[in-house]
Amino acid sequence: MSQTENPSARTALVVVSHHRDDSLTAYLAGRTAQRLEAQGYTVDLLNLHAEGFDPRMTVADQPDWGNREKVYSEETEAHMRRILAAELVVAVFPIYWQSVPALLKGWIDRVWNYGFAYGRSKPRLAGKRMLWLGLAGATEDDAIIPAMRQVLDNQLSAGIAYYCGFSQSTVAIVPDAEERPQRVDAAGNLSIGDAVAGAAREAHFAALEERALGYVDEFVALDRVPA
Repeated sequence: MSQTENPSARTALVVVSHHRDDSLTAYLAGRTAQRLEAQGYTVDLLNLHAEGFDPRMTVADQPDWGNREKVYSEETEAHMRRILAAELVVAVFPIYWQSVPALLKGWIDRVWNYGFAYGRSKPRLAGKRMLWLGLAGATEDDAIIPAMRQVLDNQLSAGIAYYCGFSQSTVAIVPDAEERPQRVDAAGNLSIGDAVAGAAREAHFAALEERALGYVDEFVALDRVPA
């Protein structure tokens, strides 16, 4: 049965932004999709790099402030339809310089465009929910983590999701997402510890997966709490 035949079907779009398909980011995006499917969602897994998405803005996708009904490039219009089909969107990405990678930012620049994501009295994305799942190389006890969370929340939740009409936007950070722990002290000195190996490595990445999927579960559960 299709979504149109069953309007009560729950739908999700999981967007993975990484240049390697064997990355931890790609793995956790796949596990996120599986977890959502286990909770009754029909999931569209969008791997931006694997699908060859070009993050560079084009003339065809440049906003026309005098025409909010502009038809954008075929690629961009196809991505717009994938967003519209989902009630829940999850972006999984490595955190670069306290922001999202260029690949994900370019996807937002080209696809979350004028007349589609914003520019209407009632946004077309109104009521959708967004989870930003970012992987950080810094350790959890690194002083940068609280600042990173605040910066990302301002950029992604307030600056993008809220502006585009999402009813809810949550930023979740998974720290320690490297084999070698990284810390920066108060003087700005970077220290990199020894790589974890063997059973310790397996336990380390199992804990990362558990934490990431815990964020997914918490986010889904928010929709089930009575107002």
